[in-house]
Amino acid sequence: MRMTSRLLQILPPSLRKHVFRRREAVKFLAVGGFCWVLTAVINVILKVTIFEAKPVTALTVATIIAAFVSYALNREWTFRTRGGRRAHHELALYIVINGVGIALNSAPLYLARYAFALQTPHISRTAQEISDFLWGMIFGTLLAMVFRLWAYRKWVFPQADARPSTRRRGATTLAQARAAAEAPADLDRKVA
Repeated sequence: MRMTSRLLQILPPSLRKHVFRRREAVKFLAVGGFCWVLTAVINVILKVTIFEAKPVTALTVATIIAAFVSYALNREWTFRTRGGRRAHHELALYIVINGVGIALNSAPLYLARYAFALQTPHISRTAQEISDFLWGMIFGTLLAMVFRLWAYRKWVFPQADARPSTRRRGATTLAQARAAAEAPADLDRKVA
């Protein structure tokens, strides 16, 4: 049984049905959550080491690194059955869309820092860091996330079921499991 199937079994049946219907968006959010944490960690490390005076650059570099991780996870897990394009064309579109996503992610932080002057000496260091987190890591990420989900489905991975699902040996789909559960027991004996 796949990891996602095992996780779905934990949920109450009424919620499981809704999550299963939107499983692609749920997987996208899970990958996004992991990459958000990765971006936050890299961003903090870059802000306190290399890019101390350049928070937008630190966030941009952290977002670029997380984008490559996101591509691998989204390609092989979230959108594994989607496609419709050659690999190099798909990657080129992914890079372009992530370029726009990175700009959308960094724009709120840039506005907060340089248009609204939410930085020292105008505000305290603590207020500046809270502002950077809220504008860059929260608002910027939400803005970019909505754009990316729409753009990936529209342009990068446009065709549902374009690639065959790669199931592990012994794994069953939900439809196969339902069919097996509904099949009469005597049919199993006739086949054997």
